Amino acid sequence: MKSTGNDIISLNAINETRTKQSGFYSKILSPTEKTLYDQTGFKKIPFENFVWLLWSIKESAHKYLQRITPGLIFSPTKFAVNHLQIPIGYDIKNFGTRQVESIGFDDLKVLKGTVIFGSDTLFLRSVMYNELIISVVNRNENFESIGWGVKLIEKSDPDYQSMAVRAFLVNKLNALFTADNLVISKNQHGIPIVLKGDKELTIPISLSHHDQLIAYSYNFGD
Repeated sequence: MKSTGNDIISLNAINETRTKQSGFYSKILSPTEKTLYDQTGFKKIPFENFVWLLWSIKESAHKYLQRITPGLIFSPTKFAVNHLQIPIGYDIKNFGTRQVESIGFDDLKVLKGTVIFGSDTLFLRSVMYNELIISVVNRNENFESIGWGVKLIEKSDPDYQSMAVRAFLVNKLNALFTADNLVISKNQHGIPIVLKGDKELTIPISLSHHDQLIAYSYNFGD
């Protein structure tokens, strides 16, 4: 079954001191995953940001699999990031804009790897800026059919976040399908879906928000 999953982290909203305490990060990272941080290249990433990077990867994987297995409970340590590669000379820059939208990740320097849950292996792409982390997962290494977007919004209250991320994605999908009547709703399991009238489109979507950041992903492949 086709799916998608993404997660966004606002690094301006995390508690750095708490994140670096073992009692906190051990609920997210396994001992094996913590050793990833000691690999060459990762020391340029503050440890607290690394913790939230892995959270975003695992949350993305959970959203992907939850569409296939409704009711799947999110337990971060049960999702294992067993491979994570940082590009040589990776330079983390400021976001520097209010909005980014793209198809795939070929034009960006991204972190790549795999995350495992049970018998499922998903491939990951993560983009890091000084202000945020966006992660997206897919069933295979080809992300050419994965659309995604990130946007800075004016307010951080939950109702506004929810409204803004749906409007952000609808605007993109309306342009993609040359439509003007698409609606983001949820199915009986609480999974976000796209409706055209009363018909559900077979294009899986994923929504996320944190603080004043929102993000989406969608999968228009076969």
